Amino acid sequence: MASDLNVIAMVGRLTRPADLKYTNSGYAILSFSIAVNRRKKQQDGTWQDQASFFDCTYFGKAAEGVSQYLQKGQQVSIQGSLEQQSWQKDGQNRSKVVIIVDSLGLIGGSQNQQNSGYSQQPQQRQQSNSYQQQNQAQGQYQQPRPASQMVKQPVAPENFEDDSIPF
Repeated sequence: MASDLNVIAMVGRLTRPADLKYTNSGYAILSFSIAVNRRKKQQDGTWQDQASFFDCTYFGKAAEGVSQYLQKGQQVSIQGSLEQQSWQKDGQNRSKVVIIVDSLGLIGGSQNQQNSGYSQQPQQRQQSNSYQQQNQAQGQYQQPRPASQMVKQPVAPENFEDDSIPF
């Protein structure tokens, strides 16, 4: 039986400042929205950017630590999974898909910033706190590289032949 896969990675800009709230037990919940552009060719041959908007939720100490840096226009890279949330409002069933963020990286400054000094700050990717704390205690944890530095080179299998491509 094949297992399912629910993984998403995006780079986009915040559409509003992040909203940090806490549960009654003190657990941090950070909500924000990002806009991701893609280029689409028009009938006249010109290219136009089209934005898609995504609601995101980030949890725990990592979310609390990064919240102060997430302002409107800030470019971020996120990795996580999709979750469908459902509720009722005025007797109507409602639902939306939200990105549950597992890691977040800051990329440069916001579009609105005139001071480029912000983009000189070290970039950090936040990871799940339990993973980070366990491996720091064992001396195994290393801070991951920012998403902007993670470039994977395609690797062809040893038995790969060009003729095996169906297109």
